Amino acid sequence: MSQLLIKNGRVIDPASATDMLADILIRDGVIAAAGAGLEAPGAEIFDASGLIVAPGFIDMHVHLREPGFEHAETIETGARAAAAGGFTSICSMPNTLPVNDNATVTSYIIERARKFAVTNVFPIGAITRNSAGEELSAIGSMKAAGVVAISDDGRPVMNARVMRRAMEFARSFALPVIDHCEDLNLSAGGDMHEGFESVRLGLRGIPSCSEDVMVARDILLAQLTGARFHVAHISTRNAMAMVAYAKQQGLPVTCEATPHHFALTDAQMLPYDSNFKMKPPLRTACDAGAVVDGIVAGAVDAIATDHAPHPGSEKMQEFEKCPFGIIGLETALGLALEHLVHTGKIPLARLVALLTTGPARVLHLDRGTLAVGAPADVTIFSTDLQWTYDVNQSLSKSRNSPFDGHRFRGGPVATVVDGAMVWRRE
Repeated sequence: MSQLLIKNGRVIDPASATDMLADILIRDGVIAAAGAGLEAPGAEIFDASGLIVAPGFIDMHVHLREPGFEHAETIETGARAAAAGGFTSICSMPNTLPVNDNATVTSYIIERARKFAVTNVFPIGAITRNSAGEELSAIGSMKAAGVVAISDDGRPVMNARVMRRAMEFARSFALPVIDHCEDLNLSAGGDMHEGFESVRLGLRGIPSCSEDVMVARDILLAQLTGARFHVAHISTRNAMAMVAYAKQQGLPVTCEATPHHFALTDAQMLPYDSNFKMKPPLRTACDAGAVVDGIVAGAVDAIATDHAPHPGSEKMQEFEKCPFGIIGLETALGLALEHLVHTGKIPLARLVALLTTGPARVLHLDRGTLAVGAPADVTIFSTDLQWTYDVNQSLSKSRNSPFDGHRFRGGPVATVVDGAMVWRRE
């Protein structure tokens, strides 16, 4: 019988509205008890004095690249980076090679994760075959194999009729539809947000409306079909306003925000630095402020990283040629504390909810709580720890981050998955 006793921490569990000094006892991979003054002879002791003890963080938007692009990331390395960021569960997007559009690929990912991942890995299946936007993928068999949602992510479904059918199928299988909302015709050829900064740098622009029109379309389709619709990495003020309105109307619409979209703006980009190139692109200060306001108001359901690793051979090219995306698992908590909690925008319990109960509710996962009998996924972190991010020490295989050298106040200290300590800060 394995036991771990986490002592003297500030336990924050939004699922039960708990915020108090307490101990957590873990026995054989589940939460066995929670309360003050717990004793467990023979148990491993972790002294969490001065630290926050929270349910294991869930990242519902991660690119693990396996199968097909193992030179950028693998399930094993991506999970290790996740654990170093305080995440105990990650959801892998389907843009692999082959695309995760059938039960065989889904089962492969789950089996590889079972063997090599230190965190839980929940696959997300493709909406259409090969994410080509034309023919629906094998949604039912993927659900049976273990997917928790469907998405074509970076290759959004442009055909509204196909998207409608996908939503109808997804509703029948109780799966959320996650969309990277981008009108590819409006954004074609763009490299960064369209505006003053793109003109100043002489780079092709991606207009805000390329996101806005797709958010509007999908909200209308969700209203028509009754499907659960989730906006990935929301980045514009108009999109944020539409999601907030949809929620007010009682529609099954949710959204996520990434740390880089509320921590950075297009004006803060280092000129022509490919580490600042992502989709959606960094927007204006007005847009970033609207995302923060959406978080504060409760319109944002989850914080997700959109961890998108690329090897240096691909990313370190001219800005116009390099791929979109940055890594973000290890810096997410530090950025969220810096821009949301330390600024007084939201209380600490709200941040924990955005990383636990929020994504768990969207995806119907049995995670994100410290209730007795729940899987023993625990994130232990500090709000005051001073540390500097060195991208060359990242546990990811890739190094494409704009936050190299950034000094943080607060970050993960230890990560527990199914009762096992899988990462601990040295």
